[in-house]
Amino acid sequence: MKRRDFIRSSVSAGMFTGAAFTLGSYGALKAADSTSSFQLPYDMVAIRGGEPGEMFDRGIASLGGLKQFVKPNQTVVVKPNIGWDTTPEKGATTNPELVSAVIEQCKLAGAKSVYVFDNPVAEWTRSYAYSGIEEAAKKAGATVVSGKSEGYYQNVSIPKGKVLKNAKVHELILESDVFINIPVLKNHGGSTLTIAMKNLMGVVWDRQYWHSNDLHQCIADFATFFQPDLNIIDAYRVMKRNGPRGVSAADVVTMKYQIIATDMVAADAAATKVFGMEPNQLRHLVLAEQSGVGTSDIDALKINRLTLST
Repeated sequence: MKRRDFIRSSVSAGMFTGAAFTLGSYGALKAADSTSSFQLPYDMVAIRGGEPGEMFDRGIASLGGLKQFVKPNQTVVVKPNIGWDTTPEKGATTNPELVSAVIEQCKLAGAKSVYVFDNPVAEWTRSYAYSGIEEAAKKAGATVVSGKSEGYYQNVSIPKGKVLKNAKVHELILESDVFINIPVLKNHGGSTLTIAMKNLMGVVWDRQYWHSNDLHQCIADFATFFQPDLNIIDAYRVMKRNGPRGVSAADVVTMKYQIIATDMVAADAAATKVFGMEPNQLRHLVLAEQSGVGTSDIDALKINRLTLST
């Protein structure tokens, strides 16, 4: 059963009451659906060198193309990090060239609609504009949606959550056929690093609870509830200190890396190594792996490593 069909049937069956939208074994259903439809040639693609759009095009082609994930007439949500009202050179937000390339590939795969949104920390119109993502997304043919309207967030239960038992999640996420997560790799004062799992905080409304009640555990708890169809880690410009917003371009190192994987834990583990740390130093990654979300054992994965001209 497809995610959207499952959600609709749940609503029809009366599971949505306005108080809690319980998906039960959603993660297991999603995993079964993903693996039954196709077998990827690699568990992960790691690209180094080149420009963001070219890196993604080459990387996704080695997995058989984005058509492996996006089917004709499907609705796709693309979730970059648009958290801050800073320019791309500061490394606080996802590279707009990468966002544009992903949208274009979604269109080529036959997507009916592609939506781009985030729930920024900074004022949303400034964040959308300064990041360059709004302009890039619209030019590529996507619909850009504000994440700053509480009425569009639905209350969901998180059965496996140890601290985070429920959260308000944007309805675009709950109703989409395909969800593509495009975080930027950077330093973060609270969560150590921001990568794939941390980027999902931008799909919820009530983030302050996470910050006040063991942020790492809440990140891991939400990962047991929701797992993207595809994660694309933007490590082109990496903020090495003063995250998550940064102070100046001096905080940023141009590394020209990109990681593509379906497993959030594996993607975050690989990105952690790119940053210069070990996966066991990122507590929410360890907790998510212990909860069965994915694996941090990079050596056990089949990885396609591509090097493009710099």
